[in-house]
Amino acid sequence: MTDGTTWLAAPQSIAFGGYYVVLARGLSPEELADRLAAALLYEAEHLVVAVGEHTGDSLLELMDDTYGDPFDGIGLRLGRAGDWTYAVAYGGWPGEFGPLARVSRDGAHVCLLEYEEENGKPVPPQFEYFHDGRLLSACNLHLDTSWGYQGVDGEPATAARLQQLLTAAGLSDPERDAKEVHRTALGIVEKFFGLSLPKDPIVSGSLPAVLLEPA
Repeated sequence: MTDGTTWLAAPQSIAFGGYYVVLARGLSPEELADRLAAALLYEAEHLVVAVGEHTGDSLLELMDDTYGDPFDGIGLRLGRAGDWTYAVAYGGWPGEFGPLARVSRDGAHVCLLEYEEENGKPVPPQFEYFHDGRLLSACNLHLDTSWGYQGVDGEPATAARLQQLLTAAGLSDPERDAKEVHRTALGIVEKFFGLSLPKDPIVSGSLPAVLLEPA
């Protein structure tokens, strides 16, 4: 049994500052890490350096020792849940990854769940789902019109079905609490795409970890 994705809506559920989680079907953890390294924006090439098994806290401690500040590097903890491989980012990940369409090439399914909670602005959590290089659906999970939400983007049929489910759940409603909307929207996305993300191994367990190092 897995825990789905709604637990991500809890404050600081993974690490201080929000979360960046990528789920992939059709890729091994190693393949996912390699493709995410290639998706980084600001260096020509990155190497994936295995650093053993870590909790979230111990990976941040290692990054602090390695870089002087954990936010000066990017680490990933990797795992599997059912049909899904997942990667959870730590350190200075905000704004560092480009679009993940290429990560889903060659028939892979790739889902991004991202929330820059400590951005300094009220940035809403984001959801994107790609398959074989195409965006199937994407939306802001607060469904907040102040951030230009105009419905679910993506492949028309898939986006329309997801939008129908969000609307049927009473979203978006500006009177509802943003955290409740976040949690409800995560639950809808989870069921629609069959996502699996185990809470205990990520929050309190040890998982294989890597650093993404400039070549």
